[in-house]
Amino acid sequence: MNILFATINGSEDLAKVDDPRLVALIKFYQAFNQGDLMLMQKVWLNTDEASMDNPVGGIMRGWDTIKSVYERIFFSDAKVYVEFYDYTIHSTNDMFLVTGRERGFFEKGNMKVDLSIRTSRVFIRQNDEWKQLQHHGSIDQPELLRKYQNAVV
Repeated sequence: MNILFATINGSEDLAKVDDPRLVALIKFYQAFNQGDLMLMQKVWLNTDEASMDNPVGGIMRGWDTIKSVYERIFFSDAKVYVEFYDYTIHSTNDMFLVTGRERGFFEKGNMKVDLSIRTSRVFIRQNDEWKQLQHHGSIDQPELLRKYQNAVV
C-alpha cells in the first residue's frame, strides 16, 4: 500500500509523473474538471462490466449508462470541480484500487455547494493501459448530501 498526500485535480504535468497509475488518476480528474467527454471515455473501461455508485445518480452499470451521467454534468449549466487527496493506492500487476477523499464544489446559478466526498476507484489493465472499472462516492454528512441532491435536481 502506498499512502500519498499530493492533491490531484487534473492540472498536473503528466511529463513529470512516472507512475502509470497516477497518470490514469490524473487523466480522470483532467477529464472531469475540464468536462472532456472524449477523454473520460478513454479513461473508463467501455464495457458492461464498468460500474459507478454515487450520491446523486445511484448505481450505474455499463459504460453507456455511466457516459450519460457525465453528459448530463458536462453539458449542463452547472459547474462541478473536485480534487482527490488523502488517498492510498493498493495494487497488483493488473489491478489497482485508490481510496481517499474529494473536495470541491457544485455551482449552478447563484447556488454553490461545497463538496466533501469519500471516494474509491478501481482500475484494471487492458491492452497495457489502465482503465477505470468502478467508482464509488459517498457523502458522510446528511445535511450536505441533502443540499447537494436538491441542488442537482
